[in-house]
Amino acid sequence: MSHTSRVRFTPAVIVAAIALSGGAAYLRAQAANSQPNPYQTVENFFKLPEGRTVGSTAAIDIDRDGSSIWVFERCGAATCDGSTLAPLLKFDSSGKVVKSLGAGMFIYPHGIHVDRDGNIWVTDGRASKGRGQQVFKLSPEGKVLMTLGTAGVAGEGPDTFNQPSDIAVAPNGDIFVADGHGGDSNARMVKFSKDGKFIKTWGKKGSGPGEFDTPHNLAFDSRGRLFLADRGNSRIQIFDQDGKFLEEWKQFGRPSGIYIDRNDTLYAADSESDEKRNPGWKKGIRIGSAKDGKVVAFILDPDPNGSQEGVAADARGNVYGSLTGGMALKKYVRKQSGSR
Repeated sequence: MSHTSRVRFTPAVIVAAIALSGGAAYLRAQAANSQPNPYQTVENFFKLPEGRTVGSTAAIDIDRDGSSIWVFERCGAATCDGSTLAPLLKFDSSGKVVKSLGAGMFIYPHGIHVDRDGNIWVTDGRASKGRGQQVFKLSPEGKVLMTLGTAGVAGEGPDTFNQPSDIAVAPNGDIFVADGHGGDSNARMVKFSKDGKFIKTWGKKGSGPGEFDTPHNLAFDSRGRLFLADRGNSRIQIFDQDGKFLEEWKQFGRPSGIYIDRNDTLYAADSESDEKRNPGWKKGIRIGSAKDGKVVAFILDPDPNGSQEGVAADARGNVYGSLTGGMALKKYVRKQSGSR
């Protein structure tokens, strides 16, 4: 915590954040957890086939149709290792499963991204039996269109990953991989061309600008800036597409998941904040602006132990969360006038 003239700032107040708006920098501070919650939970929205349960789910995304939801879950358990279930599920706007893909392909489903052409990109974050530690590009029908990384091999070279957490595709097709998940894994960003050729890498383990501690999730805003959920450092880092550090934001808590919609509304899922790891903050989904960084809403994590890592929002503004430890999927809609 900062100290100035022997005055200690309380942990319930966000560290003053610098943001850019209209080319002018301004100073902003917001109280943690103070924003209203204008959403209510839709109970039992997601419907799985009889006998099928959702497993640990770190990521969730929206189909290009703006209403269907893609989920990359861990085969009804904490891992897909040894399972014959399909972990990549597509739900329609009523919450019904309409596609099940990827049976027997993955060890540890983690990140997911739907690109502008409707292709689904996923990361397999661990290795076993010669599989895992890779990034896959799949067609909406499940055909493998591209793989990055070496199956079953951990490393830090141009053709290996060590616990890749997420992936995002820029408007020009360039591919960005957040490579690492804390501990002894990597802590870097890796950039590839649209045809999968290695371009560059940046970052290392640390807490300075351009350094990472669990680079967990990625998203682009309308300006093409890359937002990275640097979870272990309780911040979002913002880069240009060449890896130049632009800003860091701490007002969105300790983000595991981030999602930016077409209006530059930023959704950040905080699954880890507590008095030890991020004092003064609560777990939940913070909603604000990717333009100026202002947080305007806060949905408290429904899991008492905190495990809502994934977040996405459809074209109508409905919000979806995915839980790891809690092994659940959630839908939130705006409260009707007069409801509490």
